[in-house]
Amino acid sequence: MESFFGYFIFFWVFLLVAFMFIGGFFMFRKFLKVLPKADGKSKLDWQNYYVDTSRHLWTEDSKAFLDQLVSPVPTPFRDIAKHTISARIGQVALEANATEVTRDHCIEGYILATPPRDYKSLISFLDKENIDYSAHKHLL
Repeated sequence: MESFFGYFIFFWVFLLVAFMFIGGFFMFRKFLKVLPKADGKSKLDWQNYYVDTSRHLWTEDSKAFLDQLVSPVPTPFRDIAKHTISARIGQVALEANATEVTRDHCIEGYILATPPRDYKSLISFLDKENIDYSAHKHLL
C-alpha cells in the first residue's frame, strides 16, 4: 500500500510541475509581446493602435468576413486571434490609404497575421470556404 501512495505522490508532483512549466511558457510569451521594441512601443501597443485607428474603416461586410476567417480558431483563443488579425488588416488598409476595409484587405491581413507554420491549414480553410486568394499567393 505504501508503494502505491509513493507512486501517486510522484505522479502528482510530476503533473503539477508539468502544468507550471506549460503555464510559465505561455506567460513568458505574453511577457515578450509587452516588451518595448526599438521605437518604444510594444507589439501589443501597435496592435491596439492599428485597431483603434482603423475602427472607422470597418463595414458590416468586412466584420462578418473577419468572423468567417477566424471561425477555425478554437473558441478560447478566438478573441485574441481576432484582435491580432484585425490589427494587421487595419494596418494593411491604413497603409493603402483605403476609405474602407475590403475583402482583399481582409485576406491580405489574414495571411500576413498567420505564422508561416500554419499556412497549410490556412490554405485548406480558404479552399474549403471557396475564398479566392489568388491575388495574394505571393505572400504564402
